[in-house]
Amino acid sequence: MSQVTRHYGTAGEAIPEAMWTWPLHGAGLDSLGRNHRPVRLPVPVPGPYQLLARIDAVGLCFSDIKLIRAGGNHPRLYGRDLAADPTIPGHEVSLTIIEVGEHLHPHFRVGQRFVVQADIYYHGVNLAYGYMLRGGLAQYSLLGEEILNGDAGCYLIPIQGDIGYAAAALTEPWACVEASYRISYRRGLKEGGTALFLGPGEGIEYRLSGDARPATVFFSEVPPALEASLRQKWEGAGTVFRPVEVQDIVLFGRREMQGNGLDDIVLLGSRAASHIQALAASLASGGILNLVAEPEKVGRVALDAGRIHYDDIKIVGCRGPDIASGYRANTRSELKPGGSVWFLGAGGPMGQMHVQRALEMRGGPCKVLASNLRSGRIESLARRFGGYAQRRGIELVCLTREEVGQEAYFAEIERLAGEEGFDDIVVLAPSARAVEEASSCLAHGAVMNMFAGVPRGTFAQVNLGELLAHRARIVGSSGSSIEDLEYTLRKAEEGKLRPNGSVAAVAGIEGVWDGMQALAEGRFPGKVVIYPHIEGLGLTPLDKLDRLLPQVARKLRDGVWTREAEEELLQGQWTGV
Repeated sequence: MSQVTRHYGTAGEAIPEAMWTWPLHGAGLDSLGRNHRPVRLPVPVPGPYQLLARIDAVGLCFSDIKLIRAGGNHPRLYGRDLAADPTIPGHEVSLTIIEVGEHLHPHFRVGQRFVVQADIYYHGVNLAYGYMLRGGLAQYSLLGEEILNGDAGCYLIPIQGDIGYAAAALTEPWACVEASYRISYRRGLKEGGTALFLGPGEGIEYRLSGDARPATVFFSEVPPALEASLRQKWEGAGTVFRPVEVQDIVLFGRREMQGNGLDDIVLLGSRAASHIQALAASLASGGILNLVAEPEKVGRVALDAGRIHYDDIKIVGCRGPDIASGYRANTRSELKPGGSVWFLGAGGPMGQMHVQRALEMRGGPCKVLASNLRSGRIESLARRFGGYAQRRGIELVCLTREEVGQEAYFAEIERLAGEEGFDDIVVLAPSARAVEEASSCLAHGAVMNMFAGVPRGTFAQVNLGELLAHRARIVGSSGSSIEDLEYTLRKAEEGKLRPNGSVAAVAGIEGVWDGMQALAEGRFPGKVVIYPHIEGLGLTPLDKLDRLLPQVARKLRDGVWTREAEEELLQGQWTGV
């Protein structure tokens, strides 16, 4: 480590009076900064219960583009007038504490490094970092009570190892990827929740195993024997039973639940597709629709892909007679060991993270299909990971419609799926059509994850009968928790995860606007990382580093960003000394 990088690491530089920042003054990319340039603002002075942090690295995220396009109309800004009160984007950050408020000295010290869990709640209100709270596209950031003592505690995750600045910053998006394979399933009715049982069923003797007890049970046309057993099981423990006439499930939800939704809906027997769709729409966030029916009597149903992704809605099912077996069937969330996985829409930065993870994981899949509509970014994926997959004995197939045409594309997918189908499908394309195409290729016991966010109210036609017959699951994943970020950071520190493999381009503080434009255009297959304390370095793809910074390029490993390359960059470009 050089004297410069050692000095940088100890946060020993003098704090300047002013800093470069990228405030967002309204909607649109032209509202970021001034005339496509950063803006000079005073460095904030921390109060007694605040910290001043140096922003070391920031990853640009497509969520930043959504924020910039919407401006004050973004849902996380609650109609904020950005012209009068601009925010600063940037939530994928690693930072170093450089000044500690007088009342925080027992808990924090200068030189401590952290990453930020950006989804901050304070007194029940979402104050996300890089949205309501000014974020990391600045040289310094003030961290206050909302972050240090929020509803979930402290939203700063300490960096314990010697991980680099870019790698640490990118654990935030990587945590979203890791979270999608750490989904926990409820294995029965929600304890203390609300449940609706709808009959009349298929003439079999239904039963319900398990100990979970809902607080309220609505029931309609339930077989008498089942109703009697449920009353015997719960009524003495305080569960309220309410018979209802369910003529219109939407009206029922509005009248009985005041629009709050049901935690569980148990449907005994087959129903029309429109009825099942309405039932699913009446679920609360985290709710489960359990279809207890013969699979061949359940056809194609329009599912709200947006709610599955954002609201953790799940559709499960079984033949019976034990209603609970639908909850307990196929609770896998990790990729199947030795199985086959299809990443649909794998060309973007998040898609490439999923593919990288599958190829690097211990005991992972043996066949990986990475598909995309267009060829440019998927070709980069093949170049980056093809040799590695081959060395590990994993079949990696990169496929695009643009290259082979529609007919050949589907023929190749059919060949790769074989008679069994894919054990895992991860939908990274924000499209109902992608969900529909993927759902027909699920193997027995398969899991399909709707990772890409689509707006609530985006419906995809899915053959639920086939899903139930194969004991397959469709799940959704959105964002990450503090626990997910801490897990991911520790994994990176232990060398079990390589966040630097996602870096496609780097820049100093002036390169933010060009980086955002490149992100909006989908120009890079990986992440753009900004080093705010480097000045004069424009947006530079890694494959062009040898022309501009050959000494940094020599520190890459097989074209991948490294801690050594980062130190070389700081050594030559940091303006702090």
